[in-house]
Amino acid sequence: MQIGSGRWSMMPPVVKNLLILNGLLFLATLSFQTSIGIDLRDMLGLHYFEAEKFKIYQIVTYMFMHGDFTHIFFNMFAVWMFGSAIENVWGSRKFLIYYLLTGFGAALIHYITIYIDIAPVISMMEQLVEDPSAQAAISFTNSHNWGSYLDQFYYKDMYDRTLEYMNGSLQVLKVDPENTQALRDTSNFFASYLEHFMNLPNVVGASGSLFGILLAFGMMFPNVRLFMIFIPIPIKAKYFVIGYGVMELVSAFQNNPGDNVAHFAHLGGMLFGYIIIKFWQKSGQRWR
Repeated sequence: MQIGSGRWSMMPPVVKNLLILNGLLFLATLSFQTSIGIDLRDMLGLHYFEAEKFKIYQIVTYMFMHGDFTHIFFNMFAVWMFGSAIENVWGSRKFLIYYLLTGFGAALIHYITIYIDIAPVISMMEQLVEDPSAQAAISFTNSHNWGSYLDQFYYKDMYDRTLEYMNGSLQVLKVDPENTQALRDTSNFFASYLEHFMNLPNVVGASGSLFGILLAFGMMFPNVRLFMIFIPIPIKAKYFVIGYGVMELVSAFQNNPGDNVAHFAHLGGMLFGYIIIKFWQKSGQRWR
């Protein structure tokens, strides 16, 4: 089969290089972690934009980092499966631009949603740092879900410091709300916990771009029948993409504790993919 002047390739150049780059960085992540104790996922993953760990390059690098073998395997398999067809039709340059832009769009939507989610908590802690009070400290510690942000194994120092504060200075404030030392300890503790809290959100993976690819595939080849392991009958691409998008939307709003998936980032990839494709169509660019 031929597309324009080029032949159909099972492994077009951009897809091939994406697989290689993601694979090499995954191996580097494992090697650095075991040999020198450096966590590349933490260094190159996408942190909250106000966090101390945030670096501007993470907006790009997060797309090439993955959590574990299952994460990278299924992401890269899907990039190859759906991305190859798109690159063959669009060409390498256009496909790469689309891949990166949907990744940036996923990051933007993630930032918007996480800001809405944690900004009120950050504001309360900033107030406790600047102007601590017994009432505010007690109210916050009673309402905040500490278990979601403290892990005795991974964050032992912060875990121990939190226990020390809650069993020490906080108890003093319950008896003596004007205790100067306890209020000073409250300010110092929440300054440390705020930094820890903002550093925790960290997104890795090509899923934002992948969902953009799925959207493009569904729009370009709507009636192609897909055979999926978890679906007993063949399903048209357009229905698969719509169904997958709805599932992500439902999962995003359920906000289940322990769900470590950035669903809104996935939806952001789809949304920006749709915007980009519609913009290209209005600009007179065709599929082929």
